[in-house]
Amino acid sequence: MRDMGKSDDPRVQAQLDRLSSLSIQRDILGLDAVRELLSRLGDPHLRLPPLFHVAGTNGKGSTCAFLRSILEAEGYRVHTTTSPHLVRYNERFRIAGNLIEDSRLAELLEEVFDAAQGLGCSFFEITIAAAFTEFARTSADACVVEVGLGGRLDATNVLEAHVLAACGIATLGIDHERFLLAPEEGVPSVPMARIAFEKAGIAKSGVPLVALSSVPEANNELMASAMRAGAKLALAGEAWDFRDGPTLAYQDERGRLNLPAPSLPGAHQFANAALAVAMLRHQDRVSVGSDSMAEGMRLARWPARLQRLSDGPLTKGRETYLDGGHNPSAGLAIAGSLPERFHAIIGMLDNKNPQSLIAPLEGRIESLLVVPVPGHDAHPAGAFGQTAKTSSGLVEAMQALPDDGMPVLIAGSLYLAGEALKLNNEIPD
Repeated sequence: MRDMGKSDDPRVQAQLDRLSSLSIQRDILGLDAVRELLSRLGDPHLRLPPLFHVAGTNGKGSTCAFLRSILEAEGYRVHTTTSPHLVRYNERFRIAGNLIEDSRLAELLEEVFDAAQGLGCSFFEITIAAAFTEFARTSADACVVEVGLGGRLDATNVLEAHVLAACGIATLGIDHERFLLAPEEGVPSVPMARIAFEKAGIAKSGVPLVALSSVPEANNELMASAMRAGAKLALAGEAWDFRDGPTLAYQDERGRLNLPAPSLPGAHQFANAALAVAMLRHQDRVSVGSDSMAEGMRLARWPARLQRLSDGPLTKGRETYLDGGHNPSAGLAIAGSLPERFHAIIGMLDNKNPQSLIAPLEGRIESLLVVPVPGHDAHPAGAFGQTAKTSSGLVEAMQALPDDGMPVLIAGSLYLAGEALKLNNEIPD
């Protein structure tokens, strides 16, 4: 059972209970069920404002945060759907700038569940159908949509060219191997090329496909995928480029921009911010000025991505960083952004590789406590090495740390990050 958060409204709670009983994704991905569901709902995905569609292994959520922040700085009303939620399911639906209200969420989910009878839809298919239904009903100037898993067979990939302003592909890496590297005829056999193939499946004819990749085998597949789709590929290092620190220097054929450093911590956020800028600069559906891009850099927020937690019930004034990363790219990003040594509290789902996060942090971790991930099967301490110790939860782990003033990292899962935010009274809004 997944934690959707609790609601005092019985209608909302009834829908959250129904969602909790569904599988996250189908064992075999595909778009037939979600297309039929959307058809029963009047095809709302065909009636959306200009939409920015973002895929990638790491950084796609941050890129969406920068896109939303820039568009809102321009004065636009923006619909956004991202995943997963951290504390409340409502976080997946930002309607014209605001999280969906409980009362409206209950009505919306009831409608979508009724339409989905007999289709065997997954949790994510229900969620995306609900998001697109609400997006089509509420006036806005633009939409930002984060891909859930992969791209080619993700439920968001029902979107058609006429609603798309631009598609983006953030940093690529190996993740979700069960789905994205599953044997299939007619697909690339080299892992990074296969990942690029899956992500670039969102490409549509005539729509800019703006990509951040710097891996040669991935780039070759991005070019091939764009050509097959008839998309206009704009690849980092070729069609556009950027330089990070201390400010963001961006360059493309339209000229050069000097923008403030991104508000989100970590050197890797320069790349995500630059991708958002490149997506906006390579499309002509939504006009955005350089002043709004600068303001968007300063104001973007995205919880649980190297977030410095506030003084609260969990941290009790201790310098504490929170990150939901769980793969090698995330480990490298964390390693490049934290103080030299720190205590680590980690919880990781048992379908992830513990060393992918731990290896880049080698020699930096003063102590390692392994905690459960609420509601999910997680790795035991032994999976993280001989020095790792078990703790029963985040509160107990924080209390067990020595009073040495050394900072703390809580990492390994966005589900664990949500628990940390809840315990520290930092509910995303």
